[in-house]
Amino acid sequence: MRWSGQELGVERDDALPGLARLNNLVRTVQTPEFAGLTFHEVLAKSALNHVPGSSKALPFGWTINPYRGCSHQCVFCFARKTHEYLDFDAGHDFDTQIVVKVNLVEVLERELARPGWLRPNVALGTNTDPYQRAEGRYRLMPGVIAALAASGTPLSILTKGTLLRRDIPLLQAAAERVPVETAMSIAVYDDELQRSIEPGAPSTAARLATVRAVRDAGLPCAVFLMPVLPYLTDSRAELERALERIAEAGASSVAYSALHLRPGAKEWFAAWLVREHPELAPRYRELYGAGAYAPKEYRRQLAARIRPLLRRYGLDRPRVDAATGAPSSTEVASLAAELSPAAASALQPTLF
Repeated sequence: MRWSGQELGVERDDALPGLARLNNLVRTVQTPEFAGLTFHEVLAKSALNHVPGSSKALPFGWTINPYRGCSHQCVFCFARKTHEYLDFDAGHDFDTQIVVKVNLVEVLERELARPGWLRPNVALGTNTDPYQRAEGRYRLMPGVIAALAASGTPLSILTKGTLLRRDIPLLQAAAERVPVETAMSIAVYDDELQRSIEPGAPSTAARLATVRAVRDAGLPCAVFLMPVLPYLTDSRAELERALERIAEAGASSVAYSALHLRPGAKEWFAAWLVREHPELAPRYRELYGAGAYAPKEYRRQLAARIRPLLRRYGLDRPRVDAATGAPSSTEVASLAAELSPAAASALQPTLF
């Protein structure tokens, strides 16, 4: 496998403009193992992102994003616009040009060690997926989980990535110390539609199997049935099929919402719709022509359709924080193995 190097701070002719100007770009990587993807390795200046005005509106005040861009390539992804900050485009570049914060864990450990850190809940997967394909190569999440748990910081993970299963033992260990929540995003239950609209994401069946694996490990796992796609996945029959399969997988609960289309995602989704379902294009223009969100009346009708089904399948339960407690010696070892030597030595012999 050939990995091309890049000296820090050197502008390269073949890098996209925003990245070429960065002084924290380490190297740009392409490899046959990840055909069609380009990884841009950068040195992060910070790991924790504060969410302005959170508290009441959101159950978390801080986020961590190991990657920018996402190889799941979901046509409707709301995060597409953020890729333009680096002079990428919100379409093909978002799907294939992945920015990797290679020093994320070391930076996170320093930030968590600050005296002013009050250990609020930290969310992963709020922008781009922490368990997308790049995680199989860069393996950032084990260190992130271990660092958060070691500092006493609760965490939640939202993903479409079945690679989450790799870290189940580590999440079990973390849950002995801090509240841990997981959620799997599974929006489409028709295989052909799923492959078309989420071409780089794991299959629906694989994600449901991951939910079952997480639940069998004794951890909570919600399913985010979002976005619900008007005229594609919003019929009573489609919703019932989805919720039946979610219930069979043992999900803790379900959250749902109708599709919303922010700038960047709106244009990319519209192009896909004209290409794949042109008969629906006029109806979508009627729904979303005035803004990013479906009209209130549509959302009311969707709620009336789905809420009785949630009750029928026992999926309207609120998510509950995992219990806290002292970890066993084997759990301490599994977490310590993911910390840097400096962080691990500072926390031993009582890791927490």
